Amino acid sequence: MSTVRNWARGPFDLIVHAEGHLRAGEDIDRSMALISFDNAVEVSVTAYLMLSPIHRGNVTYQNADVEKWQKNYHTKLDFIEADLRRRGGLPWKVERTDIVWAHNQRNEQYHGGTGGVPGRRAVKTIREAAIWIFGLLFDVVDVEKEIEDEIATLTGPKKPKPQPQLDYDKAIDARFGMIKFTRTSSYYASDVLYELDHDAYKAIGAKLCAGGEPDDEGDE
Repeated sequence: MSTVRNWARGPFDLIVHAEGHLRAGEDIDRSMALISFDNAVEVSVTAYLMLSPIHRGNVTYQNADVEKWQKNYHTKLDFIEADLRRRGGLPWKVERTDIVWAHNQRNEQYHGGTGGVPGRRAVKTIREAAIWIFGLLFDVVDVEKEIEDEIATLTGPKKPKPQPQLDYDKAIDARFGMIKFTRTSSYYASDVLYELDHDAYKAIGAKLCAGGEPDDEGDE
């Protein structure tokens, strides 16, 4: 049985919509996924602040604060910061600076008119942020499972493509940097490794995150 309550369906459906585009794999789908996950961040905050207190654990806010938080994307992140303090000083699961960076990539797609395909790192950053913020605000413990169940209901069960991990990406890229293929094209080492050999990506990422070196046991 789903743990997503009726009053949380709006932002959740946006997340499922974005996930569908991400799994489709086409260039235009990646752009749509970036935009939709980013929208889900905003919609989660807006929907939560518009709830009756009974639907958010009897938590109340001053009207002036709600009006201030609803102004724009950055003030909605101000609300997340305030809410994390209210919950006992919880940490940002996805750093605010990373969320803003991904949002700026979305703006380039939506408003900049520059074209092109957004980088996979931007998409997975905002995906993780959207899922974390939704789960935090609407008390959904396992959002990934809810997404899988919803997609299975809509399309039938499929073997999910394993998702990259931000900590692995950061560790791999810090160690190996960019890989240059031509005079004008370079790619993050984590992106290349993930696409070519996912098992190696997991093994090397885990080892680097644990403080080891990938050549300790002949991984390189």
